[in-house]
Amino acid sequence: MQDNPIQATGLTKCFGPRTAVDDLSFEARRGETLGLLGPNGAGKSTTIRMLVGALKPDRGSIRINGQDDPTRSEVKRSLGYVPQEIALYDELTASENLAFFGRLHALSGRRLQERIGFALDFAGLADRSRDRVGTFSGGMKRRLNLVTGLLHEPKVLFLDEPTVGVDPQSRAHIFENIEALRTAGTTILYTTHAMEAAERLCDRVAIMDHGRILAQDDVATLLRTHGKRSEVVVDLRTMPDAATTARLREAFGAETGSVLVEAEAAKLRVRTEDAYATIFELRRFDLDVATMRVEHANLETVFLDLTGRRLRDA
Repeated sequence: MQDNPIQATGLTKCFGPRTAVDDLSFEARRGETLGLLGPNGAGKSTTIRMLVGALKPDRGSIRINGQDDPTRSEVKRSLGYVPQEIALYDELTASENLAFFGRLHALSGRRLQERIGFALDFAGLADRSRDRVGTFSGGMKRRLNLVTGLLHEPKVLFLDEPTVGVDPQSRAHIFENIEALRTAGTTILYTTHAMEAAERLCDRVAIMDHGRILAQDDVATLLRTHGKRSEVVVDLRTMPDAATTARLREAFGAETGSVLVEAEAAKLRVRTEDAYATIFELRRFDLDVATMRVEHANLETVFLDLTGRRLRDA
C-alpha cells in the first residue's frame, strides 16, 4: 500500500500566456486531510482537475494510489471528486440523482440501494429522498453534491470548495461529514479560501498563490514559522484626518504594509510583534476610538506575511 496516496510533482498548466499552476509539488499522506488554501484564482481548482484526470498537465507527474494515470478506469474507481460547481439534476429526485451517479461507478441492485441509503442518511436528507432537487435549498444541494462522490467508497477524495455559499447549518453538517471521513481513514484533498475550514479540517495546509505553493506544513508549524506578528485592530467612530494618517504611517512603517486604514470601515490595523507596546504608542494619536482589540496570528496573517495581501483579496 502506498503511504502517500496523492503525489504531485512539478505540475504546470498554462492557458495561453497565463500560467495557472506553476511547478507545483506536494503529497497527501494516507488518512490525512491536506488543505490547499488560497484566494480565488490561486490555481486550486485547476490543480484538482489535473489530479482527477479532467485536465492534462503541460508538465509534471501525478500518482494516485500508486498509479500514474488518473484517467485509467481502475484509478478513477479509487477516487471521489466533488467539484466546486453543483453537479446535480434539478428535475430528478435526490434518490434518482444518487442512483444515476452510483451507476456511473458500476453500482447496481442491492448494493446500489444500500449506498443510496447511506448517502441520504450521511447528508441528512433521508426525509427528502423523493423530492425533486430543484426544490432544495443551496445548502441541501451542497450536502447532496458531497455524497455523490462517496457512493463507491473511494479511498481518496477530492473536495473543491464544498461549502461555497451555504448556510451555517449546512456548513456545520458538511464539516462534520468531512471529519467523519477522515476518522474512517479517507485521504482527502480539500481546496478552500476559508481560514476557518482549513484550521478545523486539515492535518496539513499548503498555502497557494498565483499557481505556486508558498509554504506547507501543519497549522501550528505554519503559525510558528510565518505568523509571528499579531494585529492591533482599532474601530474608529470617525476617520482620522490626512495629517494624522500620515503620522500613523510614518510611526508604524507603512512601507512594510503594517498600517492599513480602511476608509469605508473606519478601521485601523497595525501589524506588530509587541501588541502592548503598540497600544501604548497609539495613545499619542488623537483617534476617536470606539473599540480596540488584538488579533493573534492565524492562517490569514500567515498568508499576509507571505504575500503582502489578505486571503479575501483577489
